[in-house]
Amino acid sequence: MLIKTKDVREVTKILDDIIEHYKATTEEKKRDWRTYEQKFAERVKTAMRELSPLIEEAIASFKVYKGETRGNKSSITLKQKVILLLLKHLFGRSNRSMANMLVVFSLLTDVDVGYKTLERLYSDPEVIVTLHNLHQIMLKKKGVEQANCGGDGTGHSLTIKKHYASEAQKLKEKVKLTKHCSNSKKMFVYSFAMIDLKTRMYIAYGTSIKSEKETLVQAIKMAKELDIKIKKIRLDKYYSCQKYVRLLEEAFKGIEVVLIPKKNATLKGPWKWKNMLHDFVLDPFSYLEDYFQRNQSESGFSEDKKRTGWKIMQKRDERIDTAYFCTVLWHNLFWYGN
Repeated sequence: MLIKTKDVREVTKILDDIIEHYKATTEEKKRDWRTYEQKFAERVKTAMRELSPLIEEAIASFKVYKGETRGNKSSITLKQKVILLLLKHLFGRSNRSMANMLVVFSLLTDVDVGYKTLERLYSDPEVIVTLHNLHQIMLKKKGVEQANCGGDGTGHSLTIKKHYASEAQKLKEKVKLTKHCSNSKKMFVYSFAMIDLKTRMYIAYGTSIKSEKETLVQAIKMAKELDIKIKKIRLDKYYSCQKYVRLLEEAFKGIEVVLIPKKNATLKGPWKWKNMLHDFVLDPFSYLEDYFQRNQSESGFSEDKKRTGWKIMQKRDERIDTAYFCTVLWHNLFWYGN
């Protein structure tokens, strides 16, 4: 069946009604809270049990050759550094507060460092390499090589006075498009994550203080570096334009992109775009059923912010990225034993 641009726009005009009818006729699965709590408790135990051996394997997979021998030798091992960074992020403590807590922990362990040491962990090259290896090892052990994905973006506040969700709701797209003068402080960081629908683990992510597009570009780059083939991806309406379809097609040959077209969508463009609109017009209910699997991305963000908070306490760009990477790793650790 051949379709025209007017066919696409006719469907998008009544899309809200179609979605409402779809949700009304789709039976929502009820959660068994007892079973859920039991599974969650088991996942927590698995995450904590597997964390130490996974970090050891991540460290063992590379060697460090230091040309510079000056300076004080670190009082803690690389493994301790990585565990400290991850636990600090999980507890949501400031550097100074976490350093004070370590004084108490030192009654049980021999770890006692200052808050400046904790801050430096966010840009320590050995720690960052270990985190990347840890991420790759978990995905490999779960067999994530070809992924059927959902993808979405969110934001984290960089100041306690501004909450991303409430500000975005209040100002909508104006928050994303606001250009701050050079002497103003950064308020939000944008992030994007690709989630594998089968394992519910994040494959790749990106962060940016500039735009959501940049986060998607970084996530694509990370997925390619990990040599993971993306078979299909469902994206938020923000990414519903041809340039993102082209971007994904160039990165992952043969990828299937599922988007909700905007009201001014046109058939002009690459064949990947045309085929997507054809499926959308031909059977919108089946199309929506496939598209709404993307909700796992939103539930993942909700889960992350409940676990590690909605605020990132770092200010330097590379440390902001490391902090969000810790969020990604905790998410994957809690789904590793599922």
